[in-house]
Amino acid sequence: MSNYPPSYKLSWLPRFLKPSLGGDRNGFAAPATTLMEPPPAQGVRLAFIGDISAVANRTAPECDPALTALLASADLVIGNCESPIVKRPSAAVGTRLGTHHAMTERFLADALAAVGIAHDKLVLSLANNHVLDQGVAGFEETVAALGRLGIRTIGATVGGPVQRHAAGPLTIGFAAFTLWRNAGEAEFRARVSMDSDPADWLRGSGAGVDLLCAVPHWDWEFRHFPRPATRALAQRLAGHGVRLIAGHHAHVVQPVEQIGDALVAYGLGDFLGTAFARQPWPGRIGSILVVDVSTDAATRGKIAAYRLHFFMRLAKGGHERLVPVERLDGLTGQRVVARLDAIFPGRED
Repeated sequence: MSNYPPSYKLSWLPRFLKPSLGGDRNGFAAPATTLMEPPPAQGVRLAFIGDISAVANRTAPECDPALTALLASADLVIGNCESPIVKRPSAAVGTRLGTHHAMTERFLADALAAVGIAHDKLVLSLANNHVLDQGVAGFEETVAALGRLGIRTIGATVGGPVQRHAAGPLTIGFAAFTLWRNAGEAEFRARVSMDSDPADWLRGSGAGVDLLCAVPHWDWEFRHFPRPATRALAQRLAGHGVRLIAGHHAHVVQPVEQIGDALVAYGLGDFLGTAFARQPWPGRIGSILVVDVSTDAATRGKIAAYRLHFFMRLAKGGHERLVPVERLDGLTGQRVVARLDAIFPGRED
């Protein structure tokens, strides 16, 4: 049913237990950079968050005020809806074990309230491997629930490969797709975008947008540095006019890269825990990518600055507490800083 190669499947548990720092470390950029000097007179702010799930949260998370203020400063927040939204899971055993994801509409609404994300400023991708975990009926229930909540979506086949959403005066074209699926190919592709070839989906669909942005569910899980094939795909996307790429699926933070005038954030980590309630600490580091985009006439749609803001998801009873990395102390803080310094050499707190 799934399309993971055998080597991927065999390495999943070892890498979950001990996320890897192996791989090519060359060519990556700083996690915070100003690209436009002087800065534009006017602009909009996009905030990209990682995977959202209820696996590690029986109740709504707690969120540090600094993070809620950061998210509230964005004109548009973009994330990945890793769990189907259903009243009652149809895959009851798998959901109990954590292999199948599910969350309720009430949980999502409470979680968004806790982290300060307004529904009308949120866009969620449905292009991920878990979106059919509760079957076709669960997918349809998810779409209906997000519609009731007033949350916009990307990554479904309905609407085409590039879907437009407003961010202030700008029109952002989002191309969300997944390389991975946990369900049969025919039923999955009929509903979820798996088209990663920009030569296919840019024909006539990239016109009329100020910034073209890809939201891919790619790479292999629990690896801090992207595989060569992932970086090659990023190069191809950038070569076809994609100027901003914010990736998911690795469940750990990954570096950023500048390819010409394109910005690639390979993996933001989880926003709310998705890979079992008890997770090794490197997988609890997440990030929020904040991107400021110019709306000035001469530079409209160009990225003026970006920054990755790192946080830790700390387990607290039946939910998680989201805390900025700079507020951690003791052994946990030391380990997190050392891990981030290994991924982002020369990083400034």
